[in-house]
Amino acid sequence: MPAYDAILAAPMCRLGASFTGDALTRLDFLPANTPVSARQDSRARQLARELDAYWHNPGHAFDLLFVPQGTPFQLRVWHALIRIPAGQPTTYGALAKRLGTAARAVGQACGSNPLPILIPCHRVMAAHGLGGFMHSSSGTSLDVKTWLLAHERRAD
Repeated sequence: MPAYDAILAAPMCRLGASFTGDALTRLDFLPANTPVSARQDSRARQLARELDAYWHNPGHAFDLLFVPQGTPFQLRVWHALIRIPAGQPTTYGALAKRLGTAARAVGQACGSNPLPILIPCHRVMAAHGLGGFMHSSSGTSLDVKTWLLAHERRAD
């Protein structure tokens, strides 16, 4: 397991957070039995507050510095993901059409997203069904995507 600056509790799992300076640069889904960080610095406390606001209101706009690292194409897709409203998922094809690219390329960029939840790649689905999540088409990853989508639908 990579070294994380903080491991936070989430309703469906644990989240491993990595920071570069003050910026959040990675957020990973971890097994629910992963121990949470006993002590948190100010960056982790702010992230925990922001996530708590999201758990209570999926429409919450995150107010913390986060800097995803990726290719120019990935960054373009991730920027488009941020504009998808909570509870209103779209498809890989529809997003690809808006960006003038292929659905498979959008799917690859979504799967490489280093900051899920903040950059809501879970809001992109296949034309028929959930599609994948974090480069996986089954198992725990898809369980997390299902939970996040249901969480956002409940808030509508």
